[in-house]
Amino acid sequence: MRTTSARRPDWTTWAPVIGTVVLVLSWGRHPGPLAASVIAVFLVATVLAAVHHAEVVAHRVGEPFGSLLLAVAVTVIEVALIVTLMVTGSGDTSALARDTVFAAVMITLNGIAGLALLVGAVKHHLAVFNPEGAGSALTTVVALASLTLVLPRFTTSAPGPEFSAAQLTFAAVASLALYGLFVFTQTVKHRDFFLPVETGPGPRDDDADGHADPPSNRVALTSLALLALSLVGVVGLAKVESYPIEDLVDAVGFPHSFVGVVIALLVLLPESIAAVRAAARNDVQTSLNLAYGSAMASIGLTIPVIAVASVWLDGPLALGLEPMQIVLLVISVVVAVLTVVPGRAKSQQGYVHLVLLAAFVFLAVNP
Repeated sequence: MRTTSARRPDWTTWAPVIGTVVLVLSWGRHPGPLAASVIAVFLVATVLAAVHHAEVVAHRVGEPFGSLLLAVAVTVIEVALIVTLMVTGSGDTSALARDTVFAAVMITLNGIAGLALLVGAVKHHLAVFNPEGAGSALTTVVALASLTLVLPRFTTSAPGPEFSAAQLTFAAVASLALYGLFVFTQTVKHRDFFLPVETGPGPRDDDADGHADPPSNRVALTSLALLALSLVGVVGLAKVESYPIEDLVDAVGFPHSFVGVVIALLVLLPESIAAVRAAARNDVQTSLNLAYGSAMASIGLTIPVIAVASVWLDGPLALGLEPMQIVLLVISVVVAVLTVVPGRAKSQQGYVHLVLLAAFVFLAVNP
């Protein structure tokens, strides 16, 4: 990813700081409509700042490390939020981890990838990417989702859509192993499969080397710190906004589980914007790295942490998807495979993925 200048606008420096202050002042409170609107403004500003700093850091470290960093950073904070909600939340939280992870998978597979493909195809005629890299990432996502979200619906050692202790341990170890193997493949063994596909002359710079000059180490480290602060603000403010969102969902008569979908959409905003911006500059491979990497991290990091936390958590842990969710996942996987195999996509594929996302959101409201 590129950044147009090593010098950041002032607002990208102050937005994470102010967002964190707003988070501290509003944490644990139930804001009213006016306060929620103000918090939403700071949330959006913090999201945009996170995207900016992610691009600065990514340009310094290069791809695919940049997209990997953003995906892992968001997921680590998201996992902490899930565990916190399961420990402190009221009511039944047995399916919270499942619903959050599934929402993240559907949003990344269909929403982030679909938007990136659509923007890339519309702006550059075709969205071009490396099928080896995108295909191996998608394969890992499918394996992780099947092992952790589909199999619990069919196992018989524990009642309901749950894993037994031994099964949960195996799923956690397998998830970490698959994710670790993929990261090794992406960053060491076959890094070239995940680099942007050259489709024309690159950007020009003062050195005439065909590449935009990266920021200095000092600028990159400053952006890294501000990125971490931004992501804490994004996830924390999304949690604060969950209270007015719950009120709104209840007021319009939507299922309470829909709150998790809205929160997932908010938490994944930085990756969504970064992916669309990459696709707009004809770097669809980076967009897919972000989309599939986020899906992988959501499963590969969440399940092991939840498995450890379940030792202290009371009550059941429902991981198995409902039949309708399994159907949506299977359809999404089939469409994604057909999209990835050629290594290029028309705008039609982007529209198909976005329709699947719309179906997921609609059925979350009308199950």
